[in-house]
Amino acid sequence: MARQPHSSEDHSVRLLKVGERVRHVLSELLTRQQVHDDTLSARTVSVTEVRMSPDLRQAKVYVKPLLGGDEQEVLTALRQNTAFFQREVAKRLGLKFAPKLRFLADESFDEADRIERLLSDPRVARDLDGEDD
Repeated sequence: MARQPHSSEDHSVRLLKVGERVRHVLSELLTRQQVHDDTLSARTVSVTEVRMSPDLRQAKVYVKPLLGGDEQEVLTALRQNTAFFQREVAKRLGLKFAPKLRFLADESFDEADRIERLLSDPRVARDLDGEDD
């Protein structure tokens, strides 16, 4: 039987699904404090997004320490434990290749806060109120 050609949409759905599964595994490891690292055990870290490369061999992991602060310290601890995380992801997901994880700070919250401050500026609020007329 001939293989069905995969569309780019099928490929992107697969990337999203695998990325979400990786995010769940990493979140579970951090929540249950299965990483033997004092920095990570002392803080609550949220894995906000995982973006997979098209070949599923690279994963950008966006994280944010809850309650703010010590973001660089958390990133350093995560990067020091990358081998453990990669091993656990490969074992739990049964992927052919363990994706190489790259931990990055999630800046989306900071950007949303910046936009919120801009929108609450009195000059912008005045312009927005003027649209209803």
